[in-house]
Amino acid sequence: MAETPVQYGAERSYAAAGEITTAKLLGQVMFLVAVALGFTAAGTVIGRDLSQGAALTCSLVGLGMLLVASFAPSQRLRVGGFAIFWLLALSLLIGLGLGPAIAYFTQVDPTALTQAAGGTALIVAGMGALGFTLSKDLARWMRPLSLLVLGAVGVSLVMLMLGSAGNPILSLVIAIASALLILVDFNFLRKHGTEDHAVMLATGIFVSIINIFISLLNLFSSR
Repeated sequence: MAETPVQYGAERSYAAAGEITTAKLLGQVMFLVAVALGFTAAGTVIGRDLSQGAALTCSLVGLGMLLVASFAPSQRLRVGGFAIFWLLALSLLIGLGLGPAIAYFTQVDPTALTQAAGGTALIVAGMGALGFTLSKDLARWMRPLSLLVLGAVGVSLVMLMLGSAGNPILSLVIAIASALLILVDFNFLRKHGTEDHAVMLATGIFVSIINIFISLLNLFSSR
């Protein structure tokens, strides 16, 4: 099973206005993450009968939207209502891209699907809690970890276009880096987060969750 993980934010801005309590910001971020995951789930249902080419196109467009949001100079893609719309649109596209693969595993290997979902939930909960409680400021690790994920995703996409199956080592690297990014995101939320960071953080956490899920799905299905 080839994988198409996604990446967000090789570099993130730490300066933003808008004071907000940590609890309220956490609530906003996790609500956005939940809605984004809901759009992705809907996309997998809608796109379950897509051809491989159409699914790949949706994945690439979704990845492109993530990169635009990461590197575009305009804050409009990272703050406010349009940024939320952008996040939900790319979430739907990612779901459409995953649709045929999820449909395949549902019929052929539902155990791997269940294990990947459960493993993702445990990793996200554990790394999120750890990042939220650590006293050390981990913000400086955002850039190197994001660049690591970007490099691994680039290799993965090349493999996918060449028709190669998902590489277990590459899947493990992406899963570990994405898990560490979740830790850093929650740490950043507690130490530096403002209301203007809500969509940025939600996008980063959402993308890491998708990456972990895809990576675990490849690992469990290749056993």
